[in-house]
Amino acid sequence: MTSPDATTTAPAPSGPRITAAGRRTRDRIVRTAAELMFRKGVAGTSIPDVQQAARVSASQVYHYFGDKSDLVRAVIRYQVEQTLQGQQPLLDRLDSLDALRAWGAAVIDVQERRNCEGGCAIGSLASELVESCEAMRADLVAAFDRWEAPIREGLRRMRERGVLVPEADVDRLASALLAAVQGGLLLSQVRRRTEPLRAATDAAIGYIETFAA
Repeated sequence: MTSPDATTTAPAPSGPRITAAGRRTRDRIVRTAAELMFRKGVAGTSIPDVQQAARVSASQVYHYFGDKSDLVRAVIRYQVEQTLQGQQPLLDRLDSLDALRAWGAAVIDVQERRNCEGGCAIGSLASELVESCEAMRADLVAAFDRWEAPIREGLRRMRERGVLVPEADVDRLASALLAAVQGGLLLSQVRRRTEPLRAATDAAIGYIETFAA
């Protein structure tokens, strides 16, 4: 969940060295594609759409990306980086139930500021792409794994500090919490109100609280 107008982008895959100007051009193409795909979907975004919005030529797009699939995969990496960048300060401080609630409140606040439009950038990509391309499905698995990892580490810190009982399965709890957030984001997007997201987040955190020491 990140603002579609955020400015940083995911690192490019390893390959030929490019100049600073080339890096800026590539980043603008990825950022523009991410914005368009967030609003219009992958199927509704063409390479000419990206060219026009990013003010680049077709040769510039294809210089950095072999085809649209390569560009989409770059967008997936971009969106997970943006999501983590926006949440990392709170995720890094997950060491108590109050900190967990603060992170949940921040997730809800983002959707309120958006009027619940767009939902989750990663989740939207997943719903459109996961059945169409195995390589992209693997990228989406990696994206959700990266998002889940700091949640799991926060829960592990809570267990180590004695906030949660030793028997708490932090892997399972982290997956349950992220799944609840994803479901809540989807219903909030459809209904254009944050109550479903709030209910899902509260329920998941309430379940984690049952493991409080």
